[in-house]
Amino acid sequence: MNRIKATYEIETPVGLAHAAAVIAGEQSTGTFIKIASETNALRERSAATVESVSLTSESKKPSLPCRKGGNNYERGTIVLSWPIDNLGYSLPTLLSTIAGNLFELAELSAIRLIDVDLPADFATHNPGPQFGASGTRKIIGDHTGPVIGTIIKPSVGLSVTETAQLVKQLVEAGIDFIKDDELQANGPACPFHDRLEAVTQVINHHAQKTGKQVLYAVNITDEIEQMWRNLDSMQKVGANCAMVCMQSVGLSGLRAVRDHSEFPIHGHRAGWGLFSRSPNIGISFKVMQKLWRLAGADHLHVNGLGNKFSESDDIVAQSARSVQQPLFHQSDANYIAMPVFSSGQTIWQIGPTRAVTGNDDFIFCAGGGIMGHPDGVAQGVLALREAADAAQKSTSPEEYAQPGSALESALATYAKPQS
Repeated sequence: MNRIKATYEIETPVGLAHAAAVIAGEQSTGTFIKIASETNALRERSAATVESVSLTSESKKPSLPCRKGGNNYERGTIVLSWPIDNLGYSLPTLLSTIAGNLFELAELSAIRLIDVDLPADFATHNPGPQFGASGTRKIIGDHTGPVIGTIIKPSVGLSVTETAQLVKQLVEAGIDFIKDDELQANGPACPFHDRLEAVTQVINHHAQKTGKQVLYAVNITDEIEQMWRNLDSMQKVGANCAMVCMQSVGLSGLRAVRDHSEFPIHGHRAGWGLFSRSPNIGISFKVMQKLWRLAGADHLHVNGLGNKFSESDDIVAQSARSVQQPLFHQSDANYIAMPVFSSGQTIWQIGPTRAVTGNDDFIFCAGGGIMGHPDGVAQGVLALREAADAAQKSTSPEEYAQPGSALESALATYAKPQS
């Protein structure tokens, strides 16, 4: 395949076929009026093509305000394609092409980008994940089972010293992974360099004493040159994981980090609800995770089962599976990333999470699900490991829990999610 294909769900008062043609023109050679320089030869060479149009429903009212209103709104799926020569292999230009001005067209009362298929040559022009699941496990000592993690909480407000003290408590409890909250980057109350040095010192001292290397995803999100400086600082102090808020820095920022980084890149999708929450406008995670992986993310947040946000378990499951699917060839494992589950996670979700992925190549982040254990943080971590063991043995946590165990206490403490 030497063309880029994108699939959209749209709604329109002007007919699906006409709306598809308008989108194709807007996103390639067309403008609002016929111009002499848009020759037949140029269109044949560079115009987007409407590959298919499929009507699914009709309604009398628009889903979103629509300036070109009417009495009937057709809804359906369209597929467009573009020649690779229009844009090459640039991810930012790709995003402008498949998800640009089309969201503003007056002919549309709804539009969602739901999938994109890319030529395999995108893999030779974009770096992809540097570590993925296997590289992540190697850093933490060829760890087996799901990676049990947590988030530093409160998100903001802790000093550098208080943050380091909390991290010490967590590493001594046996945690595998710790991350900054997306709100904590380089504020004056907890400066990046001071926090990095203090936390890394705790983690590396623990590794020297016990042999267990805990992964710490420090939030380097900033301007590009500052993120590079942050990466240099990480190397100097012996840090091991860089967290980036991908929507905040964009694809170019993520790629710039990947090109400079010697560490796994923990991709946080802060702000994702803006693109995903409405069924009538936005971009599906299935699309963006492909671009984030191509740009170099090793870990990708996918929400969590029974979460505190708006996404259903089905959507979370689809997102997690998509991250672990090859981008181009079934035998190609180079672009597979590690899904990160978080948001209200406890011992109840770890079994269903493993069932969703079909493997243990995921990071399971629990905040209150660890720190809220009645017998302390260490027992909170142990309870999650016991729940993971139960899942590996295809046993429910209730059946697996031994009297007086950390898991038994957790089962009595945390309410089972309804979903």
